Amino acid sequence: MKKEENIVVGVSIGDLNGIGAEIVLKTFEDPRILEFCTPVIFASVKTMNFVKNHLKMQVNLNGINNLNQILPQKINVFNVWNEHVKIEFGKEDFKIGEYAIKSLEAATNALKNNSIDVLVTAPINKHNIQSETFKFPGHTDYLEQELQGNSLMLMVANSLRVGLLTDHVPVKDVAKHITPKRIKEKIETIYHSLQKDFKIRKPKIAVLGINPHTGDNGVIGTEDDKVLRPTLESIKKTGKLVFGPYAADSFFGSDNYLNFDAIIASYHDQGLIPFKTLSFGQGVNYTAGLDKIRTSPDHGTAFEIAGKNLADNSSFKEAVFKAIEIYKNRLEFLEISKNPLKFNQKKI
Repeated sequence: MKKEENIVVGVSIGDLNGIGAEIVLKTFEDPRILEFCTPVIFASVKTMNFVKNHLKMQVNLNGINNLNQILPQKINVFNVWNEHVKIEFGKEDFKIGEYAIKSLEAATNALKNNSIDVLVTAPINKHNIQSETFKFPGHTDYLEQELQGNSLMLMVANSLRVGLLTDHVPVKDVAKHITPKRIKEKIETIYHSLQKDFKIRKPKIAVLGINPHTGDNGVIGTEDDKVLRPTLESIKKTGKLVFGPYAADSFFGSDNYLNFDAIIASYHDQGLIPFKTLSFGQGVNYTAGLDKIRTSPDHGTAFEIAGKNLADNSSFKEAVFKAIEIYKNRLEFLEISKNPLKFNQKKI
């Protein structure tokens, strides 16, 4: 198993006019974190030095032009570009969006080639990244195309884990996207992720309803009774501990969420509003279901405070530690799978 300090954490820099570069530098300026991993920031030394100097931060950067030059105990910056980049904090800029995608593509290629072990993505602006060559609503959809597996957005804060049946889908289209096939795929994804990424052998999963009060027996919509409930019943017959659908309005307020290893919400805000309320800025966005590990903070570019040295890096730091933890859990899961008898003997 790799030593912690040798786990190489790749970082895509996100929108340079936002708080991404600030929270990245604030995280790695603490030398203690370099005892847990070796960071590689995909941007340029010129750009990162500009941000560092603007924020008056005391941090040393190790510029590299080849991923074979990565040094432990250093904050490595892989030069994806060499030209000067005009940064205007707080401004939406399509040119800056292009650099965000350059960073993401370079980091993803490094992940695919095993030059880095995990990927942590700083926030992007979903509008200014759109182009003729990049037409994805966010990181998750792009990474699902580039990496193997079926992705699922899983928000994590300690023992609270909230996954989504649909993520960046307009509310008016949510119900038509929730099909028996999608429900089965997403539950399968989260079930196996809980086992290999979070070391939970027999996960308990709750599913939230689509309509208010799960439809009230058809009075407020029939999707819960006709689609969600029968699909969950068929999944239960396979031996999985899956429960629901639960009425979403009272599920978190009643502390019922504490009885489960993960909760699957039907749509974005149904899951993320209670998650972000309960996680107090410590949440992590994890893309479950892929053959590689990617995490990110649970917030956006925060243009309104960009460049003012006001950004809280807590969520980004948690994303780094969560990526390392999941990487180690996957190695252990692989070892157990290869030799379960040996593992069981150790536990006796």
